[in-house]
Amino acid sequence: MAETEVAAPATRGRVRTEVSSKHVRAYLKGMLVADSYHPILVWENPSYPAYYFPAEDVRADLVPTGQVEHSPSRGDAQLFDVRVGDATAPGAARQFADSPLEQLRDLVRIDWGSMTDWFEEDEPVYTHPRDPYTRVDILASSRHVRVEVDGVTLADSRSPRILFETGLPPRFYIPITDTRMEMLRPSSTETHCPYKGTATYWSVETEAGLHEDLVWIYRSPLPESQKIQGLACFYNEKVDIYLDDVLQERPRTKFSRPVRSAAGPTD
Repeated sequence: MAETEVAAPATRGRVRTEVSSKHVRAYLKGMLVADSYHPILVWENPSYPAYYFPAEDVRADLVPTGQVEHSPSRGDAQLFDVRVGDATAPGAARQFADSPLEQLRDLVRIDWGSMTDWFEEDEPVYTHPRDPYTRVDILASSRHVRVEVDGVTLADSRSPRILFETGLPPRFYIPITDTRMEMLRPSSTETHCPYKGTATYWSVETEAGLHEDLVWIYRSPLPESQKIQGLACFYNEKVDIYLDDVLQERPRTKFSRPVRSAAGPTD
């Protein structure tokens, strides 16, 4: 984060902005779209920020679509197709030239999902930009964790890894050997997290029926999350978890509803 901007990030409604000191690049099919040493982090929602680029740091051609998109906090955005070489990302750029937020007026927002690759410095980043105010701690523990679904014990461990992440309940990662694998059914669901990597899922089958995508595992997590490699984790929101024999209250989060999106359990 640039020192000139850190002291007082600008806000308007739910929108907050801050200059990042990371070197950020976006590519479309191997061709450079944007390259900036001073991208702007914009919190359009409280969960995570988006990258906006100074117009001079956009390397692709921006072709007006004639469409306008309105945001109650950011104003009207002109939409542009992003064109570089023989590749085009329709409607993937926005400019808020008359935004009530003055700091957005000369910036270009590049749609994350429309790009093929994103880099922070020389490392790829997935799903969305890393939030500089999100912290992930993974701690070994000897606490007794027991997981039940429909009154049936699915996991029982005294050697969990507990993952503490800003804004989310603690997640209990349990050795596979402490999990009843015969009750798990492979799922085709796959989600992505910018802090942990790619997760694959299992559903759980009990006599009461099939509970979809209750359990996930990071088989090859990002380097900073190696401590949870190969461990199983259950949604606190959807199962009964006993911690040191005390039933825990189910937290209420956006994951309390069925898992359908491509955003992982940390988004």
